[in-house]
Amino acid sequence: MILVGLTGGVATGKSTVAGMFQRCGALVIDADALAHAVVEPGKPAWRAIVKTFGKTVLNPDRTLNRQALGAIVFRNRAKLRRLEQIIHPRVAREQARLARQAAHHNPKTVVIYDVPLLFEAGIDKRVDTIIVVTADRETQIARLKKRNGFTRAEAIRRIRSQLPLRNKVAAADYLLDGTTARPRLLPLVKRLYRELQSLA
Repeated sequence: MILVGLTGGVATGKSTVAGMFQRCGALVIDADALAHAVVEPGKPAWRAIVKTFGKTVLNPDRTLNRQALGAIVFRNRAKLRRLEQIIHPRVAREQARLARQAAHHNPKTVVIYDVPLLFEAGIDKRVDTIIVVTADRETQIARLKKRNGFTRAEAIRRIRSQLPLRNKVAAADYLLDGTTARPRLLPLVKRLYRELQSLA
């Protein structure tokens, strides 16, 4: 089995690339989906978040209000770190369990771990190889405005809350340009998948 870390900046096109790898036959583990699962009402991470940030971060149905929580943590680095300390270890355990399960079923599996905060959370040390999806800043801003309804200032703040893209690029084993048109991007992903299969 080969465990591949797939990352990039916010709104660079990671999800599109992950979907293409899945179509090729890779097992894609989505860190965001795992992060959603570990903070379901009543779970230990949910309780720790409510204890740390208060009940104002909850919706009436007791689920997390991500916008309210985001408004708190993306303005304060220390609070963002605290939230990450609550969520990341639990997500890491679940990812490891899913990867072990995949390897058990097929020792040649290519596991793509789609994780926005690969470097920030120290996950780069746990993967076999790293793919970084890139995009220029104006594309990121435009996508965030369209996708999330952010103002330009909110988009820039979200981009700056992550490690600069150039640092991620410098540490990558493979680069994919997330602004490439899909019909041209898919063959690049297929070629890279075949290479990863040969390494598994």
